Amino acid sequence: MKNLNRRHWLRTSALAGLALASTNCTGTPQETSSSSNENSEELSGKKTRNNPIGVSTYSFWQFNGPKEATSIESCIDKAAAMGFDGIELLLVQMPKEDNAYLQSLKKRAFHAGLDLCGFSTHQGFVYPDEAARQENIDKTIHQIELAYKLGIPSMRLNTGRWGTSKSFDDLMANRGIEPTLEGYTDDDGFKWVIDAIEKCIPKAEECGVVLGLENHWGLGRTADGVKRIVDAIDSPWLMVTLDTGNFLEDPYEQLEKLAPQTILMQAKTYYGEGKWYTLDLDYPRIGEIMRKVNYRGYVSLEFEGQDDPMTAIPQSLEVLRKAFYYEV
Repeated sequence: MKNLNRRHWLRTSALAGLALASTNCTGTPQETSSSSNENSEELSGKKTRNNPIGVSTYSFWQFNGPKEATSIESCIDKAAAMGFDGIELLLVQMPKEDNAYLQSLKKRAFHAGLDLCGFSTHQGFVYPDEAARQENIDKTIHQIELAYKLGIPSMRLNTGRWGTSKSFDDLMANRGIEPTLEGYTDDDGFKWVIDAIEKCIPKAEECGVVLGLENHWGLGRTADGVKRIVDAIDSPWLMVTLDTGNFLEDPYEQLEKLAPQTILMQAKTYYGEGKWYTLDLDYPRIGEIMRKVNYRGYVSLEFEGQDDPMTAIPQSLEVLRKAFYYEV
């Protein structure tokens, strides 16, 4: 009972003074309701249940300043106090990878009442050099083993990109589009990616970690690109990490294409305007897309705006709570 009282105090004290009026993802006020479940039941007459909502540690950091200033431990504590169900860990935000540290994070999240719902990693396979591809295969296999030690059931995977943009800022200025390396085609790149990920599948199966290929620039910039890879490999251990903020053209149509193969959804919000761009996302519409495929998994918030995270993240949670539910 003492632990329960302590957790209640942590949650209420951390949120004291925050105005949690519901808004959309760019900061426009909208009507509130006491419960998305109650609201949906009134409309449909059917019993519903909310999707679990997590938050990425990236939301608190956003690569702003040294990662030591926004520790994973502090992110866990804040997420629990704000009322999230789980937390997604960004690997590059972690200061070390030794087992003692991994187990301390697992223990801390469990004590806070949070699932470790996702593991967001970086790798790339779009290299003509076979040795470079193998280096990234080995890196990815190591990351799968880290997820296993942490007890995380899903790991975000990237295709990688051609690297012909001068910087990420230039890539964003060109809406994520970049030319291929001279002498090569996208078909070459897709073959490299498919062959590389296939070599990671046995380790994913052994560890029980589902790989989620994200629509994250490069060859995964479009739904068709992601599907081309996932369908070619055709393994239950490769699915999709579906990011609501990474489709800059026809977002709802593209989300719909990937919804049936989604293992985890990452939901972007942009309070205070985004770093590179701002999308006015219709989350009730996105929630309906996911209900059509009976998606019951985690929705992980990636706050990418310039407002204070301690205000914008709870606002985002309210938006996602109301948008994502399913019939039971």
